[in-house]
Amino acid sequence: MSQRCQYPSDISRQQFAEIKPLLESARNKTRPRKLDLYEVFCAVLYVLHRGCPWRMLPAGFPKWYTVYAYWQIWNAASNTDSLLQQALKKIDWRGPCQPAGRNAQPHRLIADAQSAPHADSASPQGRVAGKKSPAS
Repeated sequence: MSQRCQYPSDISRQQFAEIKPLLESARNKTRPRKLDLYEVFCAVLYVLHRGCPWRMLPAGFPKWYTVYAYWQIWNAASNTDSLLQQALKKIDWRGPCQPAGRNAQPHRLIADAQSAPHADSASPQGRVAGKKSPAS
């Protein structure tokens, strides 16, 4: 098996070991699996993280239609959360530099006033490209 490069969306093998039984529970076949389920899950995470089309998966991941087929199975609607949602909730998303007990979710947001227009001063007229004043 060829080595692929690591992506920011990848999880560790230890994290995957915690959710592997959950993901394997969706399969009813008894034939041995020919591909690494970890690589399939990392490919799903890559697509979810990047927002790219399935066909644009980088080389090194399993074929796009295989990853898509697993995503369909894992994301199938049930009476509660899908298997994929359950798996994503079980993963510890803290990075190696974040100590235990810290909140992994951001709690502050900084917006640059020059790049974000003010909602209370927005005019319904819109803007003309290239001009700094509203359209007249």
